[in-house]
This record gives sequence, C-alpha cells and structure tokens, in this order.
Amino acid sequence: MAALTILGFAHPACALDPDRAMSQYIRDGWNPENGFPGGQVNAIAQTGDGYLWIGAEKGLFRFDGRNFLDAEQLNPALSHVNHVLGLKTDVDGDMWIRLPGAGVLRYHDGKFETVISGIATPSSNVTAMSRANKGGMLLSTLLHPVLRYRNGKLEVLEFRNLPSNLLVFSLAETSDGKIWMGTRDNGLFYVENGQAVAATEGLPDKKINCLLPVKDGKMWIGTDNGVAQWDGTRISASNVPPPLSHVQVLSLVQDRDSNLWVGTARGLLRFNSQGVVLSDVHSQESREAVAALLEDREGNLWVGNTDGLERLRDGLFMTYSTAQGLPSDRSGPIYVDSDDRAWIAPSSGGLYSMRSEKIGQVKTAGIGDDIVYSIVGNKDDLWIGRQRGGLTHLRVQGGILTSETYTTERGLAQNSVYSVYESADGTVWAGTLSGGVSRLNNGRFTTYTTAEGLASNTVTSIAESSDGTMWFATPGGLNAFIDGHWRTYAVKDGLPSDDVICLLPGAGGVLWIGTANGLAAMRGNQIIGPHPVPESLRDPIFGFAQDSGGALWIATSNHVLRIIRDQFLHGAIHEEDVHEYRLADGLQGDEGVRRDRSVVTDRHGRIWFSLNRGISVADPSRVSNDSAAAIVHIEAVSADGNPFNMQDPVRIPASQQRIVFDYVGLSFAIPDSVRYRYRLDGFDHEWSQPVAARQAVYTNLNPGPYRFRVIAANSYGQWNSSEATQSFKIQPAFWQTWWFEYSCVLALVCVVWIFYQLRMRQMAHSMNVRFEERLAERMRIAQELHDTLLQGLLSASMQLHVAVDKVSENSPAKPLLSRVLQLMGQVIEEGRDALRGLRSSGRDALNLEQAFSHVPQELAIQKEIAYRVILDGSPRALHPVIRDEVYRIGREALVNAFRHSQASSIEIELQYTASHLQILIRDDGCGIDPQVLRSGREGHFGLPGMRERAEGIGAKLKLWSRSTAGTEVELIVPGKVAYLHQPGNRRPGWFSRLKTQSQKFRSEQK
Repeated sequence: MAALTILGFAHPACALDPDRAMSQYIRDGWNPENGFPGGQVNAIAQTGDGYLWIGAEKGLFRFDGRNFLDAEQLNPALSHVNHVLGLKTDVDGDMWIRLPGAGVLRYHDGKFETVISGIATPSSNVTAMSRANKGGMLLSTLLHPVLRYRNGKLEVLEFRNLPSNLLVFSLAETSDGKIWMGTRDNGLFYVENGQAVAATEGLPDKKINCLLPVKDGKMWIGTDNGVAQWDGTRISASNVPPPLSHVQVLSLVQDRDSNLWVGTARGLLRFNSQGVVLSDVHSQESREAVAALLEDREGNLWVGNTDGLERLRDGLFMTYSTAQGLPSDRSGPIYVDSDDRAWIAPSSGGLYSMRSEKIGQVKTAGIGDDIVYSIVGNKDDLWIGRQRGGLTHLRVQGGILTSETYTTERGLAQNSVYSVYESADGTVWAGTLSGGVSRLNNGRFTTYTTAEGLASNTVTSIAESSDGTMWFATPGGLNAFIDGHWRTYAVKDGLPSDDVICLLPGAGGVLWIGTANGLAAMRGNQIIGPHPVPESLRDPIFGFAQDSGGALWIATSNHVLRIIRDQFLHGAIHEEDVHEYRLADGLQGDEGVRRDRSVVTDRHGRIWFSLNRGISVADPSRVSNDSAAAIVHIEAVSADGNPFNMQDPVRIPASQQRIVFDYVGLSFAIPDSVRYRYRLDGFDHEWSQPVAARQAVYTNLNPGPYRFRVIAANSYGQWNSSEATQSFKIQPAFWQTWWFEYSCVLALVCVVWIFYQLRMRQMAHSMNVRFEERLAERMRIAQELHDTLLQGLLSASMQLHVAVDKVSENSPAKPLLSRVLQLMGQVIEEGRDALRGLRSSGRDALNLEQAFSHVPQELAIQKEIAYRVILDGSPRALHPVIRDEVYRIGREALVNAFRHSQASSIEIELQYTASHLQILIRDDGCGIDPQVLRSGREGHFGLPGMRERAEGIGAKLKLWSRSTAGTEVELIVPGKVAYLHQPGNRRPGWFSRLKTQSQKFRSEQK
C-alpha cells in the first residue's frame, strides 16, 4: 500500500479549515463515468512544475485540473506503463514511479528515464519507496530491505541485527535521520548507528501499511488495526482516539493546519484537536478504500480510492443549510452579536440563534412563526421588526432572554415593521411596510409619513451617517432627515432608480445605496459612481458589507460580488474588476434575498450572506495575495493541425495558415476560474483581455520571428508575474523572400522604364514631326513673303527712287517723296528682320561666335562703338533649336545695347563648359530703368520675349543694370540640353533628348 506525504512548496497556501464540518468542504470527484480512465488509484504526486500525477491500476496519468493525459501520450516509450504501484517526489522535485516487479522510473526535467529496469528474478522486485532527506530515494526489494539511489548510483545499505527475509511494505526517514522499515509480518524496525532496532512494543498490529514522518523526529504509523504514533522515544496509541483504532489504515497525510487525514479501507477520517470525523456521509456499505492521499501546494486534499479520484477543498464561503440544522435553506435578516451568536430569521417564519454550530429556536417573546423582517442589535440588546407582531426588543442577560413588544396600541405607526435601526443616541427607528417611519425615544413614538416629507410610506432600510443625518430607503427615493428637515433624492439627482432597497454607511463619509437598478454611492450630498456602470452592478442590490481591506461585498438578485471600494468611487471600475462568486466557491445558492440587513459583518470581520439556499459566511482575510499563483505552461503548438516538437526550434512552413497555441494555468482549487492573458510579440501591440479559453489561434501571419507569451491568474484573481513563452519562426514562401521582392521591384522598374522610354520616343517623334512641319511651314511663309511682299516693296522702292531723282530739287513734293522712300526702306529692313526670325539661322552649328560678330553690320550702326566677341573654351555643336534660341536671345540683347544704351563699349562672351553654355553681354551705357527691367517697356516685347525664350529651353536669364555701370545680361543653358553630343563622344541621354524635344515643342508653340 502507498502512503504519500505533503510536498514542499515555496508559496504559502491555506490548508483545509479544521473548524468546518466535513460536509462543508467542497468535494469533487472523477471516476470512469466522468472522465477518469485509470481505475483504482494507488498513488498521487505533484511535481515542481505544478502538474498532478495519478498512479493507478491502468497506468500513469497527468492531470491539469480538467483533463487527464496518459503518460504514453507524453512519451510513446512508456507504452509498457500500464500499472503503477507508487509515486514519490524527492527533495529535488523529481518524481519516482514504482512499477510492478523491479521497474522504477524517474521523471526529471520533463523527461522519463529508467533507474532500475526489470530483472527476471523475484528477489529484485521493488516493494517500497521513500524520499531520502539528503536527496535521492530509498528503495526496498525482496532481496535488500534498504537501497539508496543518489547521484546516479544505487547503493545497498547493510545493517546489523536485521532479520533476514523481511518483506518491507513501507519506508520512511524521519527528521532526525532514522530510517524506518514497516514490514508485512514482523512489525517495525529503524536504523540507528548502523544497527537495526525492532520497534514492536505499542504497535496495534505487525503489518505496517504506511509511515508518515512529521516534525521533531516523530512519526505516524498506519497498520491493519489502527493508528499509532512514534513520539521520539516510543510507540504509543494512548493519544489516539477510539475511531482510529481497529481500522485498516492504508494512507496518511498531515496538512498545514496539522489535521491528520487517515485513509482507511472504509473511507477517509480527519483527526485534529476537535476529535475524529468521518468524511464519507454515505452508508457504511458504500464507503471506498482510500489508498492514496496528497495535499497539494494550494492546500487542496486529493483522495485516491478504488473508484477513482476525489478532491476536498475549502471554498471561500462556508455555508449553513438544512444539512447543518437550519429549519429552512431560505433565510431573511441576520445579526451576529458580540458573543458570536448568529440570530437568523428563516423566510418561513420564526427566529433562531446559532452558536458553535448549535441551532435553536427562540420561543419566548411570542414571536413563534411570525416572519421577521429585520434584526438589529447593540451588545446584549436586539430589536426585531416583525411582519405582524410590531417591534420586539430582546435582551440577553446572564443567559436569560427577556422581551418587550411595541405595537400600534403603544403608538407604533403599523405592526408590519420592515426595517429597524438604532441610532448613536439610542433612538430606535422602525420603518413600516406602509405606515411611514416611527421614532422611539424615551418610550414614546413619533411617526413621519409622506405628509411630513417622506418619499414613500414604505421604508425598506434605515442608516445614520457620521454627521447625524438619518437616511431612509423607500420605493419612491432616498430621504435624508436632519434637524427636523426632509430632503428627497431620486433619479433626477443621479440615483439609478427611485426604488431604493438598502443602505450602508461606509468609511470616509460615504453612504452606499442599493437600488432596483444597481449600486450607487453618496459623498457630500452628491451621488457618485462610474460611467458606465459594469453590467453585473446593474442588478437589484439586496445587501452589502465592507471589509477592512477596502472591498465591498454585495448580494444582488442573481450574484454574489466583490469590488474594490475606491475603484467604484473614482469611476475606474470595469467589468473585469468585479469578482463574482459561484457555487465552486462554497456557495449553495447565489441569489440574494430582499430583506433588511441580509448581508452583515461580525466582530471578526467575516461577511454573512443570507441567500436563496442557506447562509454563507466569507472570511475576507482568506482573499489575499499569498494564495499560490497559477503555474502556466504552453503545452502544444500546431499549425493547420500539425503539432511541433517544442524541444526543438519551431519552424513553421509558409503554407501553414492557422497556428494554435494550447496552454494551461495550473491552479487546482477552481480550475474553471483561471483566467489567461496572452500576446504574440511581432503581431500584438498589447496583452489580450482576460479569457477563460485555454487556446489562442492566429491566422495568416506574415513570415518572420515571433514569440508567444501567456500569463495566468488563479482562482482568486491573482496574476502570476512569471510567464510562459514559446518562440517560433514562420518560413517565407519563395514569393515572400527578400530577393523575390527585390526582383519584382526591379522588374517593375524595368517595365516602367521601357514603357516610359517607348512613350518618350513616341512623344519625341511626334514633336519632331510637328516641329519639322512647322519649320517647313515657316520657311514656306518666309519664301512667300520674300518672293511677293518684300520683292514688291523693293520694286516699288526702286521706282520711287527713279521718281524722286526726276523731281526737281525745288519741287514741294520732293521732301514728301523722300520721306516716303525713307519709310519704305525701314519697312523693307524690318521685313528682312522678320524673315530672319522665321528662318533658321542657317549658319554652321559651330559659328555662333561668327553670327554674333556680324550683328553690328546687320544693324548698320553708324556710331563708333567698341565691340568684341570673346570665346572661352572649345566650341561645341549645339542643338539647332537651342542654337537658334540662344542666338535670338543674344541678338535681342545686343540690339538693345547698340540702339538704346548709348554705350561706348559692348562685348559678348561665349563660355563652353561641360556642364553648361554661358552667354554674357556687357555694356558701359546708361543702364535700364528698374521698372523697365522688371516688366519691360510699354508697347515693347524685347525683355519679356527674352525671358520667355530662355524659359522655353530650360535656361536661366539674369539681368543687372545700374545707371553708372551699364547693363549685363547672363544666359546659362545646361550642357545636357544645349550640346548635341556630350563629352567623350557620347550621345545625349534619353532624358536630355526628351527635354530638348519638349523645350523645342514649347518654344515652337510660343
């Protein structure tokens, strides 16, 4: 038989409350009908990673609180593990597994390894195991009573005076270093100074089934005939109560609160200072043999029996119901006095008191079966509001209960008293069902109704704030009464509902208000609360109480809740901040009852709830951050249903679309209350909202590295700061690789470039065709003008010359004809200039210098002006269009200088460089008026025309002029635009060609 002792964990946790009745523990069971596949349980262990392991007649199983996993699913090599006899954990947290025969496995760092393999000799069969204090494991075989396995070596321990052929059933090492051997037929032996000593005196039986070392070298001994104890010097059964005698003991464990749990062939027993209690409430015939016991790191007790697995745990709430002697599961108001006596009024009627779990009915005061609506007390005084009997005053003195009742005959407004309150000055207020509120002071009643300012004559709750204001809850609103004046608060003032049900004065001058539409609070005559209010706080509020830790406990029509007071008052509370308690927390019902003072606090700070199924008591001190945090694990990673080995780097192919992470938070108290938050680094920007699901799914992730992270909160909402992580990488498809993307970009650029080139060539060709057509048209027009108009003018001029010569000098017509002849000469000259403008310059591309040198002769300048043309650099071939435009701009500048500047010196400089063509024209004349320089002379288009031509070919034109320094005109044409061939005999680039053609087209348009 196997006996398991408590595991050592660093996290504090609460053991099972020894003051509770066995029926008040929460019991959950797993058997073949609800998912446990193992059959009879022989051993239970919990490893350092938090998992629970079950050794059973059908194999080894890992349990996470919800699912059982066969060890073969973890490691296919364990297919031979189909029966487990024992499980033990050593001081290093490794688990040892005893199999039939000589097989022993060790679970270390998540892997199973064989320590002792099966040998085909019966003498090598392992019969017992126990942890060694200094590490490793103690083992017993049929041949060797004690072996020690440590640091990879198996050592046979030899002892003097040890009888031969001992069949050891149980092993243990006490805190003082003694090794104990419990045998099948020879009793108990221990080893001291290398010598075996028999310890049979005081044993109730010589068959030792289990040993449980405790502190100070002591030990509990389980036999086939009861329990005994080694007290450090001897074995004794004198302090063992009779229920632990004469029972077959199969397993033992002692919890953190020193409860001794005894697994017997007929069920489970609990032994503590209050005595021995049998846990099984079923009949004697239905009790199962308990072969394995374990207290886990959270204080839950696990029981292995012939039918499967069972868990006993404390709920936060301890519930009293008809099972503990209450007359009804549905109660009304509650009051707990200074002697820890609870006064309870069932909804069916009557008044009861409960103390030390002893319940009795109050039969004095004529209450009988009258329904009690409200109970309030102060020290030994109780005031009772009754349905039909008015207001009753109970006084407990020396164990004697006396009473006095007030009815309408003595001035009470109505005999149906729904709420009662005793104020700080001793005044008793009685709120009636429909008659208003009566104030009892010095034996006399004063009644207030709607006529005096009360919102309704039905008063459901009464309270007093620290400044002496009396508050009254009514279906018509909330009333304040101070210094004889009444004030009503309603929905228009911020209440969730006019139907106010209950009131509670709180710390800091806050008045808590429960209405039919949820919770509100008042501070400084102002109603406050969050916006929006969480959904769970919008139910009708039937009662509330505040603990010393700043939490508010609430009973609604459908829930039992806990919130943080300041979060509500500061408007910072959300749905996830509202902690809801359910049946798994120890409640038998979660619906509040609509009675005054149905939720109260006793002098120990415990909260009492009257609910639809019993009275439940919560100890807020058990809600703390000291509870064991959930241990979170990522159990599996799969993509499109294909699992990955998480021991190796996870590489997910590009074709996988749906990636699933399975994880678990190990908290065995209430596994279904565990909540998770997760995030995927590389995709998520923040943590997810808390969820109950144990699986996260991501789809269509981009290639690259990721890290999945998950944390968990235990049953009490405490989040674990340690997170589980899993890194992985999604491989890119070939079309997602960088080289493919760059190739696509390059191909796209090439396609665009080719298309652009083709388009530009098409545009250039079109422009060239149009330019040639226009140029030919200009030449035709020039030729026509020359052959017709200009020739006609010349002929007319020649005829006029003949006529003028024949007219005498004294004739009055001669001056007139001479003037006409002069004007015709000017017209002919201007016509020649126009023809030159229509025609291309016609000069060689390299003779721009020569063209400019002929300008004075073309202008027939009579005045002596110094004129020179300066050439800097080697002349280059220019594009015809650019050459013509440059010439026209330069010629216009020279014409202006010769005709208008009154200069004595004019020069033009042509500079050829690789980057540009520069033309500089300077004179030392009178300069140009600034206004003319900016906008040109009215009626003249020389300067604007120069600027337009320069802009048309992409050149820069700059003009400087001063009255005393003359004028300078600078024209700069980029080389890539101007030159027909770039340096190195390289043809112009496509951009230059395009730009030239475009400029030519624009120039021609103008």
